[in-house]
Amino acid sequence: MTLEELVPCDSSKMRAVSEAVERVLVAAQRQDRLTVGVYESAKLMNVDPDSVVLCLLATDEEDEGDIALQIHFTLIQAFCCDNDIHILRVSGMQRLAAILGEPEPGAEPRDLHCLLVTNPHTDAWKSQGLAEVASYCAESRDKNQWVPYVCLQER
Repeated sequence: MTLEELVPCDSSKMRAVSEAVERVLVAAQRQDRLTVGVYESAKLMNVDPDSVVLCLLATDEEDEGDIALQIHFTLIQAFCCDNDIHILRVSGMQRLAAILGEPEPGAEPRDLHCLLVTNPHTDAWKSQGLAEVASYCAESRDKNQWVPYVCLQER
C-alpha cells in the first residue's frame, strides 16, 4: 500500500493545502527565499537551519525505488524534526516543475526532490499560505503522522 492510497488526493482539505503549497512556492521563488535541490538544501540547513521554515520532499512513483534518494530523505527528515522545521512529502513532480518554471533552454534540469522555503531573520515575512501549510503539518503531527503528504493537483 502506497502513501497515495492511504491519503486521498481528491479531498477538499488536500486541495486546499495543495493550493497553499503552490502559493508559498511561487511567493518564495519570487522573493528569492527558495532553495532547490537535495545537495543545496543540505548545505543551507548546515549553515543556517534557523532560517528554514518549510521543507518539501518531492517524489513520484518512479522515485520510490531510488535507495540513495530515500536515504537522503530520511536524513533530511530527521534533521527537520530535530530543528522544528515543518516538513511535507509532495507528489506531482510535473506540476512542481510547472509551478517553478522550466529551466532555461540548454540548462541542466533542476533537482526538485528537495525544496526549502526560508524566512530571513531581518524580515517578518508572513504568508497566509505558509500559515495554512504549517497548520496542516501541526495537525498531522498531532495525529502521529510526522511527515504529512500532499498531492499537487494537475491543472
